[in-house]
Amino acid sequence: MLQELQLHYGHLFEKELIEEIDRVATLKQVLAGTKIMDIGQYIKSMPLLIEGAIKILREDEEGDELLLYFLEKGDTCAMTMTCCVGNHKSEIRAITELDTVLIMIPIEKMEEWTGKYKSWRRFVFDSYHNRLMELLETIDNVAFKKMDERLLKYLKDKVAVTGSNIVKSTHQEIAYELHTSRVVISRLLKKLENQKIISLHRNSLEVL
Repeated sequence: MLQELQLHYGHLFEKELIEEIDRVATLKQVLAGTKIMDIGQYIKSMPLLIEGAIKILREDEEGDELLLYFLEKGDTCAMTMTCCVGNHKSEIRAITELDTVLIMIPIEKMEEWTGKYKSWRRFVFDSYHNRLMELLETIDNVAFKKMDERLLKYLKDKVAVTGSNIVKSTHQEIAYELHTSRVVISRLLKKLENQKIISLHRNSLEVL
């Protein structure tokens, strides 16, 4: 694990912090489509992404989901940090978008490192800022953008996160994550195909 830490976080963290993470953290490999955190769950450790991607979702009273943002390698989830420090239940659901490798840090180290290491403190504050900006972007999309604009941004984000122009999601799965109906998504996807922006396939689509 030390090699992965040095490769992905050596430019961010002091040598002493890297060595301490290596001593106390555990390496976890998770397959795509795995729920690694759920709403109402207490958080016992904080993840750092080494490889892969995770989608963060919120749920309404009817059980419908809304995609908030994606986490990629080098990221951590600010909401997880908040739950860890305050011993609160999770307010979000996290599902791996790709096969993912995580470094799991025990929660008791969170506050200790914030006072002990300047680089860790900066990393935490930067993570809060980045996730807040992504949440504001999500709010703007929901409040101000039409569904066709939201759909196109969603597809572009998927391509950016996965590194592939093939989006392996059904119309229903996309509808869930954008908090709309399958009928609306199917109609808009057909419109995008007619505009030569995408090509539709069974249970997947290609962004051209």
